[in-house]
Amino acid sequence: MSTKKFAVTAAGLTLAMTLAACGGGGAGSNDDDTTTGGGTEGGAEAGGLIGVAMPTQTSERWIADGEAVEAGLTEAGFEVDLQFAGDDIPTQQQQIDQMITKGAEALIIAAIDGTALSGQLQAAADAGIPVISYDRLIRDSENVDFYVTFDNFQVGVQQATSLLVGLGLLDAEGNEVADAPAGPFNIELFAGSLDDNNAFFFFDGAMSVLQPLIDDGTLVVKSGQTDIEQVATLRWQQETAQKRMEDLLTAQYNDGSIVHGVLSPYDGLSRGIITALQNAGYAVDSADKPMPVITGQDAEIASVKLIADGVQFSTIFKDTRKLAQQAIVSAEAYLNGEEPEANDTETYDNGVKVVPSYLLESDIVYADNIESLLVESGYWTAEEVASGVAE
Repeated sequence: MSTKKFAVTAAGLTLAMTLAACGGGGAGSNDDDTTTGGGTEGGAEAGGLIGVAMPTQTSERWIADGEAVEAGLTEAGFEVDLQFAGDDIPTQQQQIDQMITKGAEALIIAAIDGTALSGQLQAAADAGIPVISYDRLIRDSENVDFYVTFDNFQVGVQQATSLLVGLGLLDAEGNEVADAPAGPFNIELFAGSLDDNNAFFFFDGAMSVLQPLIDDGTLVVKSGQTDIEQVATLRWQQETAQKRMEDLLTAQYNDGSIVHGVLSPYDGLSRGIITALQNAGYAVDSADKPMPVITGQDAEIASVKLIADGVQFSTIFKDTRKLAQQAIVSAEAYLNGEEPEANDTETYDNGVKVVPSYLLESDIVYADNIESLLVESGYWTAEEVASGVAE
């Protein structure tokens, strides 16, 4: 795992803190997906211990997030206990318990299951430890102090918009095309894991765009599966998405009809979907079974290459360097006896309270803006895009 992408330059303890990117991130090389220690000697004297709980190392974006948060906090003078839980809920619970026992002064948590940490959050509250929910909203607890994330409903809107761009119904700016094809277009829908609150925002945002076109017949979901419970993918697993796509092709598309588009909420799922389609004879250069328009999220390098090659159509770029920066700034505010700045105090109800939040913006990546969005910003290098492998 290259760490140069996540180097941090601290300019005091303010929002001016800049996470500089000099190279690409990507999948980690650590074979142990359960724990990885972080921190520096002497950090506790400078700023105290901060626990950072990440869900897994099986997705390159969570490795990127963890390294970025750790680097920024370390540079700002804190000791950091960074742990990855291998997508295992009891492991994450135990890791957070240990952080509290070790004297963490703040917790930054990206939960595996947003409803499974009530005991740990109560222990944190009893110890006066502020809890920052990172990207995934922690639910059903009053002991969540702040939430940093992207505008997840808008992410879903962007995914659906890019699907319609690929089908020729909208232009790249999201405007209706005057001479757009009439359709109907066969599409299938995929959603994320039901234990991840974000999955609902992504899906609801996407359906706010797609449902009117499903209702008027422009888009046809041949499987009839349009509820999130029907299209969800437990733990966001690529293999699960591949199997479901294979089943859909067998059950719904054995009559000579073809798939024109697939709403996929995450690049890992997209690659599983693509594998199923390719195994069924779909290809970029096929006249009979051209590759459908396939969306994604997270700008993972393997999918960025697929977009450059015309296989996957789009992804959503959520610059995790900015998210890590906001988490750091929020933690610092609490440790300085202040309240973090929120730009949304209405949207994110966790079932017990509306959690004050800071929302960041995201971008749609197409083949023709990979250079401007991802390479010029230093998120990936041109060489990484060409190879599809992080350096």
